[in-house]
Amino acid sequence: MSRFSHAIRPYVEAELRASAAAESNGQAGLAFTHLERAHILGQGSTVQHVRVHWRMFLWGARQGKLGECLGQLPRMAGAATLTALGLVPHGNTGGSKVSPFQPMPLPPDLDARIQEARGAGR
Repeated sequence: MSRFSHAIRPYVEAELRASAAAESNGQAGLAFTHLERAHILGQGSTVQHVRVHWRMFLWGARQGKLGECLGQLPRMAGAATLTALGLVPHGNTGGSKVSPFQPMPLPPDLDARIQEARGAGR
């Protein structure tokens, strides 16, 4: 596991825990927002990137969102094969309703965490 992957993991974990808590409280939309935040954080790490897309797939299955499930399948394959090459659109939230090729602005709090994790990798 790369140093970046190791350093970013606690932040991804925090968003995944927040997602699970929101979903268990019946807040499916908020749960997905936390998955999107986890995606932004983890997309620089193959392990974390694939992991978050898998969680998005499972969220879609639990919510009965076939489109989300189908949209996550090629995203998981892309995350597994392209992340290590740096071929990710930074800031992209990872859901099936956005282009998998569209870069997006990074929320400042997530950008700070990513920069911190990158610094830890030096």
